[in-house]
Amino acid sequence: MKIVCVGRNYFSHIKELGNDKPKNPVLFIKPDTSILQKNQPFFIPHFSSNIDYEVEVLIRINRIGKHIQTKFAHKYYEEIGLGIDFTARKLQNQLKKNGMPWDKSKSFDGSALIGDWFPKNEFKDLNSLSFSLKLNDYVVQHGNTSKMLWNIDDLISYISQYFTLKIGDIIFTGTPAGVGTVSEGDVLVGHLEDRQAFSVKIK
Repeated sequence: MKIVCVGRNYFSHIKELGNDKPKNPVLFIKPDTSILQKNQPFFIPHFSSNIDYEVEVLIRINRIGKHIQTKFAHKYYEEIGLGIDFTARKLQNQLKKNGMPWDKSKSFDGSALIGDWFPKNEFKDLNSLSFSLKLNDYVVQHGNTSKMLWNIDDLISYISQYFTLKIGDIIFTGTPAGVGTVSEGDVLVGHLEDRQAFSVKIK
């Protein structure tokens, strides 16, 4: 099982970090050891106190696929969810500056929070899903999948050109603007439309 993450898929987030708009989806992988166990707190790692939250809509793959055409991509998932891509931002910036991979800043243990899963047919339009993240009861991120540079089916098709998608694989589809740093004692709560998808405490 693997986690494929998409970077720079919302222009608002690209702008806030001062990055360039990509010509194609930016992809990176998180290992299964990055998954934060259910109902467990997120522990700020020893190597960095500068950890950012990035809330993202998630897709869980339900069949094996390679070189999937966009028009058939909807057949490869039945559930969607919400999660957080925790990022060691200062470390990431240092790695990028030196032309090195991001892995240490994005794929460390516990860096992938995966919330509850919901049947996709419970939502009216997957290309216009509203989602949000609250930090200590204050909304810090709010997004809508209509603002993606590449929609869900586009991403599945593109990713499958490089990685065979297998049952249980998860796609993190990118984050909107509003990312920020967590502190010990914070509580993060994510909502997908009117459904609470997760709640996690920072330690």
